[in-house]
Amino acid sequence: MKKSIFIFSILGVLVIIACSNIKTDTISKVVDDTTLENTKPVKQLSEEFKKYWYAGEAEITSYQLEQARYGEIRKGTAVLIYVTEDFLPKEQVKADNQSTSNIPVLKLNATKKFNTGIYPYSIMQSTFFPVSDDKHAIKISSSMQEWCGHVYAQLNNRKQFEIMSHSYFQDEADQEYKLDKAILENELWAKIRINPEGLPQGDIQIIPSFEFTRLKHKEIKAYSAKVSLSKSGSTNTYTIEYPELNRSISIVFNASFPYDIESWTETFKSGFGANAKELTTKASRIKSIKSPYWGKNSNKDEVLREELGL
Repeated sequence: MKKSIFIFSILGVLVIIACSNIKTDTISKVVDDTTLENTKPVKQLSEEFKKYWYAGEAEITSYQLEQARYGEIRKGTAVLIYVTEDFLPKEQVKADNQSTSNIPVLKLNATKKFNTGIYPYSIMQSTFFPVSDDKHAIKISSSMQEWCGHVYAQLNNRKQFEIMSHSYFQDEADQEYKLDKAILENELWAKIRINPEGLPQGDIQIIPSFEFTRLKHKEIKAYSAKVSLSKSGSTNTYTIEYPELNRSISIVFNASFPYDIESWTETFKSGFGANAKELTTKASRIKSIKSPYWGKNSNKDEVLREELGL
């Protein structure tokens, strides 16, 4: 009898150890799969930051847009919507419930609307950047709609960057591949709002914005870039130059918190073949408001669009 009890006790311990190992392995797998690299110190959030970004509102800023497309400048509007939210590290989507395992992010939804002749363009890029500022963006998605068709691309930050892209163009079609991690142009727009002093500078490798790679039919990958941060009075200008792509982009933002973006310019060759020419896209600020916009969905709330000049 004592022998049987001893055997069952040993088996019980083994079962507990086995279950413990399974649980540990599962947790490790979740961490490995999301690979949110911890190579930098975690950014400590100031009370000023918390008061501004955790007040239950989004920051919505509208811009007058002059967009280069097909060798001409098109009039339109752009909107940057910044808001904090909790993100699930494994599923990489917004969390419905609070949990210590969630990752707090600053989300940027960047939109553009303009017309090319008879047909309209609608562009949206979403970036989910940890407010801890010690990792790359967890996820980036981009979509573009116009009368020829629509396209979509997504990046997930796991062991490597996982890229998924869908297009109506034959040479692009449906693609899935992985990339070694590099700085993402999309994430820099969020980093400006969190820690502009920590913006990367010098000769580095950057993955250009998903909007640019799609409009110019360029491969989503890292390209060599020259990056600088200049200061002038109350504003800073962050400039990225891509020699290989014959492209540069400059973002002008206020030097003091909350480091809001005043304007930007982007210069590249627009158009195709003999009609291609170097043009500069420009966006200048119209209006900025703080609002819980997700609840402003009745007809009477359309007045807010008028306030934003949209």
